[in-house]
Amino acid sequence: MAHYYHTALTAFRVAFDSLRAHKLRTFLTLLGVIIGVSSVVMVGAAIEGLGNFAEQTTAKTFGSDSFLFAQIATGQRLTAKERADKLRRNKPVRSDDLDYLRITTGDQILYSPYVQKFEDVKGLAGGVLEACTVIGASATLPEIRDLVIDEGRFFTELEERSSQAVAVVGQDIRKELFPATNPIGKYIKISGIDFRIVGLQEKLGTGATGGSQDNQVIIPITVYDRLWGTQRGMSVFGRPRPGGGLTLEEGVDISRSALRTRFRAKPGQADNFDVVTPDSQRAFIGQIIALVSAVVVPITAISLVVGGIVIMNIMLVSVTERTKEIGLRKAMGARRSDLMLQFLIEAAMMSSLGGLIGLSIGWVVTAVLSAIIGTELEITPLYVFISLFVSGATGILSGWYPASRAARLDPVVALRQE
Repeated sequence: MAHYYHTALTAFRVAFDSLRAHKLRTFLTLLGVIIGVSSVVMVGAAIEGLGNFAEQTTAKTFGSDSFLFAQIATGQRLTAKERADKLRRNKPVRSDDLDYLRITTGDQILYSPYVQKFEDVKGLAGGVLEACTVIGASATLPEIRDLVIDEGRFFTELEERSSQAVAVVGQDIRKELFPATNPIGKYIKISGIDFRIVGLQEKLGTGATGGSQDNQVIIPITVYDRLWGTQRGMSVFGRPRPGGGLTLEEGVDISRSALRTRFRAKPGQADNFDVVTPDSQRAFIGQIIALVSAVVVPITAISLVVGGIVIMNIMLVSVTERTKEIGLRKAMGARRSDLMLQFLIEAAMMSSLGGLIGLSIGWVVTAVLSAIIGTELEITPLYVFISLFVSGATGILSGWYPASRAARLDPVVALRQE
């Protein structure tokens, strides 16, 4: 045991001296591994950050315990044929269908319609914000989707029933149209109608599709219907009433049964409408992220293979340069295993050092990017393990052939080498 320990220590010292004697060459060799490891770490952090961002976005835009019915639910990957099939099979959800749900299950479930279109929003004192998302909903929407109002309030059921032109606006409306004043109580104009602002939503940031969620204007569904109509159908959000003792799954089942009855779906027949829950949204997002990971991470890891090829090339050069030294060591009694160990340690040292430097660079760049874009990019142990394991394995595998070649050299021939 002492002999093996001494041999390994000697091999480590020789390898370290060799790397230190060729600092520039060692650094250039490390670059491939450094770039590869930092790339894997940063890509992994970006993928995890994307997952966190999507989770936060889903919670803000969908709610934590709500579900949604629609003819075609948004957020699904559909081919043109699948979409056409759904339009043919599924029925649009209209106002009278929502009334039926409220009559039959409203004592257990809170409901709100949800329709939207894009319209320009004008400030009465000047300024225009183009293509804002105007949403028609009920007064129950904040309870269903956990909407947070920073200032003011949401419109009331009385304002909804009496079709009052009131609105809850997003932070972009305030920033662009009321930069120096409180917007509560002020007026905006949409499609020729003056709306009084009664509430200001919390900042939501960018949505999953990349667009701003802070240019929203939420108005009573009765006013929306009067302006643009809802005959083409709507989405309906639902949530078990607080304190009713129903779980989300039970609430979905109750509403589904009622809507199947309303749409005359036969027993054993698939739903003739779409239903979406937070879990299904998360599963859909997870599938996309998994697909991105499966494609991007292996491509990024190719740079580690390139780094390994560079290490192998440099190690072969090193063996050629040190042929006489190898012959001298073999003549003095060094065994093939000793020479193998020396060159393997040298290759492993280069790859491991490159891996640690690459990991440090990836961590710093990730922290800087997180601060700049305002989204947490998380470096997970999985990607750290992948990058360091692959870099270490690449170094050992890349050093194996040069080490084997050095160990097989004939000492007589090696000593004659100039």
